[in-house]
Amino acid sequence: MDDLEKAILISFDESGAVDSALKAQAVGYCQQIKETPSICSICIERLCFSKLVQVQFWCLQCLHEVLRVRYSSTGPEEKSFIRKSVFSLACYESIDDKNLVRVLDGPAFIKNKLAQVMVTLICFEYPMIWPSVFVDFLSNLSKGVVVIDMFCRVLNALDEEVISLDYPRSQEEVAIAGQIKDAMRQQCISQVVRAWYDILLMYRNSDPDLCCSVLDSMRRYVSWIDIGLIANDAFVGLLFELMLVSGFPDQLRGAAAGCIHAVAAKRMDPKAKLTLLQSLQIRKVFGLVAEDNGSELVSSVSSLLTGYSTEVLECSKRLNSEDGKAVSTELLNEVLPSVFYVMQNCEIDETFSIVQFLSGYVGTLKSLAPLTESQSRHVGQILDVIRSQIQFDPAYRNNLDMLDKTGKEEEDRMAEFRKDLFVLLRSVGRVAPDATQLFIRNSLASAVASNGDVNVEEIEAALSLLYAFGESLSDETMKTRNGLLGELIPMLLSTKFPCHNNRLVALIYLETVTRYMKFFQENTQYIPLVLGAFLDERGIRHPNRNVSRRASYLFMRIVKLLKAKLVPYIETILQSLQDTVAQFTTIYAVSKELSGCEDGSHIFEAIGLLIGMEDVPLEKQSEYLTTLLTPLCQQVEALLLNAKAQNPEESPAKITNIQQIIMAINALSKGFSERLVTASRPAIGLMFKQTLDVLLRILIIYPKIEPLRCKVTSFIHRMVDILGSSVFPYLPKALEQLLAESEPKELAGFLLLLNQLICKFNTGVQDILEEVYPAIACRVFNILPRDAFPTGPGSNTEEIRELQELQRTLYTFLHVIATHDLSSVFLSSKSRAYLDPMMQLILHASCNHNDILVRKACVQIFIRLIKDWCVSPYGEEKVPGFRSFVMEAFATNCCLYSVLDKSFEFRDANTLVLFGEIVLVQKVMFEKFGNDFLVHFVSKSLQSAHCPQDLAEQYCQKLQGSDIKALKSFYQSLIENLRRQQNGSLVFR
Repeated sequence: MDDLEKAILISFDESGAVDSALKAQAVGYCQQIKETPSICSICIERLCFSKLVQVQFWCLQCLHEVLRVRYSSTGPEEKSFIRKSVFSLACYESIDDKNLVRVLDGPAFIKNKLAQVMVTLICFEYPMIWPSVFVDFLSNLSKGVVVIDMFCRVLNALDEEVISLDYPRSQEEVAIAGQIKDAMRQQCISQVVRAWYDILLMYRNSDPDLCCSVLDSMRRYVSWIDIGLIANDAFVGLLFELMLVSGFPDQLRGAAAGCIHAVAAKRMDPKAKLTLLQSLQIRKVFGLVAEDNGSELVSSVSSLLTGYSTEVLECSKRLNSEDGKAVSTELLNEVLPSVFYVMQNCEIDETFSIVQFLSGYVGTLKSLAPLTESQSRHVGQILDVIRSQIQFDPAYRNNLDMLDKTGKEEEDRMAEFRKDLFVLLRSVGRVAPDATQLFIRNSLASAVASNGDVNVEEIEAALSLLYAFGESLSDETMKTRNGLLGELIPMLLSTKFPCHNNRLVALIYLETVTRYMKFFQENTQYIPLVLGAFLDERGIRHPNRNVSRRASYLFMRIVKLLKAKLVPYIETILQSLQDTVAQFTTIYAVSKELSGCEDGSHIFEAIGLLIGMEDVPLEKQSEYLTTLLTPLCQQVEALLLNAKAQNPEESPAKITNIQQIIMAINALSKGFSERLVTASRPAIGLMFKQTLDVLLRILIIYPKIEPLRCKVTSFIHRMVDILGSSVFPYLPKALEQLLAESEPKELAGFLLLLNQLICKFNTGVQDILEEVYPAIACRVFNILPRDAFPTGPGSNTEEIRELQELQRTLYTFLHVIATHDLSSVFLSSKSRAYLDPMMQLILHASCNHNDILVRKACVQIFIRLIKDWCVSPYGEEKVPGFRSFVMEAFATNCCLYSVLDKSFEFRDANTLVLFGEIVLVQKVMFEKFGNDFLVHFVSKSLQSAHCPQDLAEQYCQKLQGSDIKALKSFYQSLIENLRRQQNGSLVFR
């Protein structure tokens, strides 16, 4: 063993026993050898003598790479040597007398790599330099199995590396493939096909693996060779014999089916194609699908039947003649029963293709009315197929019920798998509505009558069909009591399946009832049954927590929809929910069962929607609300009272308990409107104010617990919505506490609360804003960077993302202040100190921020400030220095330099909107500053950008005109002119 072989062995070592430094040295040495000019000779020599597969693989890999990179610069003699040597290796010949090793005796991956090297040579040399390569190879096939196998590997590698369009190809690669195929068609493909036929005849009984390799190669080539070479009595007869004779291995029979499939899929004129399909006599294989439902053969035959059916259907679509349509229909009628059988009885990978085919078939029936007897029968069979395919596998029943990792994966897989089947169901419903409705009715009736423990999957499928059926119904159909729904919905509501404890059955049952809510809106006599379904053990009381959670959410949706129609049932509902509500109003520490964020909040929201209606008498409303709020507030007070004395280990549970209570009260308040709480029933408003007073004390006792601060902030948002201006007395204390200990994320939430207040009350919050703005500005300008955020590795941390979010919220906050007549807040005595950093921040963002919408907002802030603070061209300055700052810094940098930058993309819709604001602000500046603005912008800014005098004069004219659209259009063309003129030579900022 010489140094190269040692180095190759070390470099391939995966045991971990080799020192990493030694391995790196070995890799370096191999690379050094690879760079030598005589590398091809070195590799070929090693292939003749070395029995080490690592060395053989490295040499072949090296040859492959070197040929691809250096072939054009290789001399004619060396090319000839490589060609002869590689071909000798592929044909099991000696390169010289000393040749001791045959590469074809090696493992499959070595032979595949040799095939790749052969294909690389073929790409460069066939047909111009080496026209006889395939003919030469054919003459060597008489050497037996080892060379025939290699020939198949070369053909397969040629398909994969060059010809097949299953992989993306460059134009050059497509041209090379076309050249090779044209040459093979003219010169040798008929001989290759003859060789395939002879090999199959000779080896079908003795070497089925070799025959499989031949059939695999043949299948790949059928698409582009003369179909007559294969589609003839002799060859098709042989393929059917290989497929139909039970004595042959399944792998061989399946490979023969693959070839027939390739013949059927051959692209050609539809009339000729139909004749070809007819000649295949596909009925011969129908019996094969029943042989062994899970075998490889059945999978191949299923693929053949699906492909054949799809091709017949395509011919039917493309042929206009009656004869063609009749033949297509006859062939489809013949093959469809086997397709249906496969779908319902076999474990195959072709389900998606079959569903696509059936969707296409149903699509062709849309124009046919009425359906023929056979077509109606097919529609019924398609519905049966849908039902059987959407059923879960009973083997996963426990996994799905517990929803462990396996169950979750299976549920996700089925959810995706069912999508196409439900689309197919809707298509069938449009083509044969009566048959579809009858099918769904019978499915549900069968499920109702079945033994639930045995037929869990069948019941779930029947309910899923009814749910999917509801998706295709119009609102009018949904509301009517006549017809199918009048029978199905009462049947559904009155049924308690024996397997209702099963999670999947319970969930789809509730989803299906919810799907048909519009039916209950019109048919209110069924409301008690609906309530029963959600309030008993089928819904909120279901033993499975996932089901009870979902039931709570769906019940809330039902209450939203039916609302006033539920008033007569409020007492009943509240009574039924008493124990659920009691879990929040009596448990001191939250139980583990209630730890999900969804728990409770939906129930309380549903109750709030019910009792918050004006249809409920005031006395009852007060009574209901008191019953709910009083114990919840008492719990909070008790928890806060003991907060200082509590055991640190108990604290997390109590904090979680408080969170849960705040969420419950928050959800409850969503049912009450501002009009009811402040105008028609102020006593209700008083109850919420008292609750707010209690919850605000949380911020004092737990000033640094972020989850609690967030929940209290959320509740204040709600109280602003429903209490209106009567919330003002509570705001100073609340805002002070929220601002005191806030981190960037909380500060962003605080600004959102202020935005809500400003948008709702406008100048009504001026005093509050003047009080809090200086503290906000101080905090924000201290923690936000003056310029852009860092980019590159390590810059995408959570801390930086929170700061970026705070910055975006700050821009919105400043925009809201400016656009709600509150800009005087910036000028108050306490806020003046922050005016300059604020202006610099907005200026920088208006020119440079990567979010165009932020830039637009900043320009709009400038527009409002100019209008508010600049009275007239010659009046006294309201804000000293502001006018010159706007003209010198903002107008030049934002209105000119930022739009001259190539990154300002006029083809982007948002950028165009920003540009409109930039043009508008120039108009506003001219109106407020008069000729001062014109003189400065034209003589300094435009001149610095080398703007021609005539264009500057046109700009002045357009700006002084009244047509803003004309100004915008002109300014865009001016900017584009300046860009072309500079051609990147002028760099701004």
